[in-house]
Amino acid sequence: MSLAPGPETDALDAYSRIVTAVAAELTPHVAALQVTGPDGRGGAGSAVVVPGDGLLVTNAHVVGAARAGRAVFSDGSESDVEVVGADPLSDLAVVRAREATPPPAELGDAAELRVGQLVVAVGNPLGLAGSVTAGVVSGLGRSLPTRNGRTARVVEDVIQTDAALNPGNSGGALADSAGRVVGINTAVAGWGLGLAVPVNTTTRRIVAALVRDGRVRRAYLGLVSTPAPLPAPLAERTGRRRGLRVVDVVAGSPADRAGLKAGDLVLEAARQPVAEAQSLQRLLFEDAIGRPLPVTVSRRGAMVDVITVPTELTGG
Repeated sequence: MSLAPGPETDALDAYSRIVTAVAAELTPHVAALQVTGPDGRGGAGSAVVVPGDGLLVTNAHVVGAARAGRAVFSDGSESDVEVVGADPLSDLAVVRAREATPPPAELGDAAELRVGQLVVAVGNPLGLAGSVTAGVVSGLGRSLPTRNGRTARVVEDVIQTDAALNPGNSGGALADSAGRVVGINTAVAGWGLGLAVPVNTTTRRIVAALVRDGRVRRAYLGLVSTPAPLPAPLAERTGRRRGLRVVDVVAGSPADRAGLKAGDLVLEAARQPVAEAQSLQRLLFEDAIGRPLPVTVSRRGAMVDVITVPTELTGG
């Protein structure tokens, strides 16, 4: 049975054209990745060619402890790869191909995404070259718990989508309707969700650190926060609508020593407005370690300024 021409079929045709175009554009830039660790155990997933000399980005959980592997592209070309660096706390890793790769994919900015927007997930699981699923952004600002040794962290601003993912899609591309990569898919077993680490200012900085140093050094404050609206009088007074509500402060942490408390509403850090977790996390990199970081909070209706001194976040 065929559908009669009309607005609904026109919309379906437009949807199909977009998905088809994005898939055709992105599939050549997404590799099937297979790695083998020092213990002989292997891992597999996908990886995306990004700007740089033979660089591909994937998930840290795909490469694990491996130092080398092989990438296979949709045109049949292959290349040995070396792991440049992995950051389990963002679930991002960078590998470098030893042979020529297809040109890099165009990177977008996840900060521009909106709930309900069409997205396309492109992976390249071994044996299933060019796996493509489509859906919409079903949530923004989600959190993904990660761990490295005894150090736990939350990847903030994770993209949630109803585009179906499987473990082989991990490390593949999540793209907008223009074919720009706005996320790196992370199919975490047991979640039952389509999640992607966003491509934004913070993750670009993480990738750059991995390429430069093979690891990411972070500053540590020791507070857990969540976005929260400002009370009307405070919003009128400051001209802002949102801040970060402190949910918990780790005992003995720099935040604790500075006097920050659960219930505080963080308005500024380093004299910059903070309205989302990413606003604070983008400040907590290598250059913040051991340096005074002023934080302004609203506490029981009063404005309080405290000086924190972040320490280096260590695993183990």
